[in-house]
Amino acid sequence: MPPISPVGGAGAYLQARLDLLTVRARALVDLRRRSDPHPDDRFRGLYVDDAEVDRLLTERDGPPVAPDGPAAPGSLYRQLRSAAADRGDPSRWAGLVAEFGLSEPEEEILLVAAAPDLEARFEKLYGYLNDDVTRRRASVGLALALTGLPAVDGAARHHLSSAGTLVRSHLVLIDDADRPLLSRALRVPDRLVAHLLGRDEPDAALADLVRLPATWPGQVDPVVRSALDAQAALLYAQDRPGGTAVSWIHAGLAAAGVGSLVVDVSGLDRGHDHSALAAIAGREARLRGAVLVVSGVDQLAPAGAGRVRPWAESAPTVALIGSGAWDPRWSVRPPILLDPPSLTQHEQSAVWARALGLAGDDEPPAAVRAYRLGPEQIEQAAGAARQRAATAGRPVGPEDLRAGARSQNSAGLEQLARRISPRAAFADLVVPAAVEAQLRALVARVEHRALVLDDWQLATAAAKGRGVTVLFSGDSGTGKTMSAEVIARELGLELYVIDLSTVVDKYIGETEKNLDRIFVEAERVNGVLLFDEADAIFGKRSEVKDARDRYANVEVAYLLQRMELFDGVAVLTTNLRANVDDAFLRRIDVLVDFPVPTAPERRRLWRTMLKSTVPSTGEFDLDFLARAFELSGGNIHNVVLTAAFEAAGLGGPLTMGHLVRAVAGEYRKLGRLCVAAEFGPWFSELPVYATAG
Repeated sequence: MPPISPVGGAGAYLQARLDLLTVRARALVDLRRRSDPHPDDRFRGLYVDDAEVDRLLTERDGPPVAPDGPAAPGSLYRQLRSAAADRGDPSRWAGLVAEFGLSEPEEEILLVAAAPDLEARFEKLYGYLNDDVTRRRASVGLALALTGLPAVDGAARHHLSSAGTLVRSHLVLIDDADRPLLSRALRVPDRLVAHLLGRDEPDAALADLVRLPATWPGQVDPVVRSALDAQAALLYAQDRPGGTAVSWIHAGLAAAGVGSLVVDVSGLDRGHDHSALAAIAGREARLRGAVLVVSGVDQLAPAGAGRVRPWAESAPTVALIGSGAWDPRWSVRPPILLDPPSLTQHEQSAVWARALGLAGDDEPPAAVRAYRLGPEQIEQAAGAARQRAATAGRPVGPEDLRAGARSQNSAGLEQLARRISPRAAFADLVVPAAVEAQLRALVARVEHRALVLDDWQLATAAAKGRGVTVLFSGDSGTGKTMSAEVIARELGLELYVIDLSTVVDKYIGETEKNLDRIFVEAERVNGVLLFDEADAIFGKRSEVKDARDRYANVEVAYLLQRMELFDGVAVLTTNLRANVDDAFLRRIDVLVDFPVPTAPERRRLWRTMLKSTVPSTGEFDLDFLARAFELSGGNIHNVVLTAAFEAAGLGGPLTMGHLVRAVAGEYRKLGRLCVAAEFGPWFSELPVYATAG
């Protein structure tokens, strides 16, 4: 609703209504003067003297004819009130009365309570009528008297009870709870006064909660309109990772000709008064003639259904959004359950293009294809990318886009896993060509999920997640963990390494709870989840011989179910593929076996590890090292690192002798013997303890 000028508009109408209220106040003042036992009390002026009251009552030109009493029975007052519409625009006031279904007495009480906020002269008038110049708002008793309602009538008092429309809807606030009811002060929220005067800025209490939905890029689903046509009071949408429900519902409401007020409650904690905030939000939505859309309600649920219920019942029509399933304890209203769709790859590209200011036929860089973001997140990510590029004085590039997308990740997973910003690339990875081809195919699978599952409509109808689950198997040091880092870097995602010590718990049921927390948080980030040494928790189920076997099997069964519903990218590594449960192997999407490197691959590993930045004699026999010592990439890395420390300790460059001695040390860790046939001419370089049987 556009702002309305107080001059000749809503303000003029309210002024006319206040003039009518002045008529009632004059009658009440006259009545008080006639019943005053001490009319000549010289201290009466200590409050507000009679001359001042007369001035206040005649300060504005009121109606020429006064009603017979403060209650204004009969038709005269109604006639005067109808005539007030000729002096201004009554639409705001009439719309408020109609929206909240106010009765005539409630309408008059609201005007009485709002009068001091509309005209300052009512402060002194109310002070006079309250017999206390410091009490400049209408009390409950004064409001009833000015409205012509008896104070001893239960029905009259109900209008200002907590169950009455005025108080329940936060149109009138009652202060001074320690006073007797009739002397408690009435107050109208500033937001309501501003609305009546034509302003529509949201209540200050909602300033940090109100969100502006992004434009929905796809087709508008008629299901929202159908729900409104069926007069549904409550809608619930289970949001997908990335968050599409807000803009989807907003678009559906707009197509039905209804506005929406979107508030995000995910950041609220126990310190907030949810009942009060929900009532304010419901009032705000009704003032705008909009549906209240509340996102993030699942963040309130862990503290109990009592924190969700006020939001679910705060307005005639409410749409709740959460990441979990609907809980019947949240509201006595039966909800209509909605299923917002994910953005297709084409729709994501359209949002990116619009947010980056690209032409309609331009495609955003492929750097962001792997991210699961909703329209609001894409707009925020694009803004962060533009800011990052502007700070560096360059056009927006792929790395800026990826950094902006990563800025939308939730921080909750970092409390449960170790976050790594991947640096290794395919150029740093030494694996057979077949393994590298599988890894590149894995990258393509993740990048084009939206295209294949949504655009090409190949998503399964079964209740299975849209995630990608990968198993890397092979001996220690063959490149499994490094490959996970390469995959994350190629996709522009961060790598989250799960610490098994934070997962496995000796108490029954705790391991499953810990894993569920990890999966829930992982679905809120765009990253690669790495379970290193996964066979520790994904091991084979065994024959049940005692209670421990039964609960161990329950853990594995839970993991199988939870992994199948996971929507992200999960990489599991194991040294012993045979230890992984067969049921899990059927559920993985990609299986990559990492063999022990061959001699040519070992030579590449040696050359890669011996960087040019390390001071050396340059006389390294790489062919001999690769041919003689069957070591994995991890072992070779350890050898080079040990040799470098020895050289640094001796204050000289790195030599072949340092490397050979480091190989001997690595052999001892592996339980191998150092024999002359294997070390050849360098056997004499070994210390005595290395050659001892």
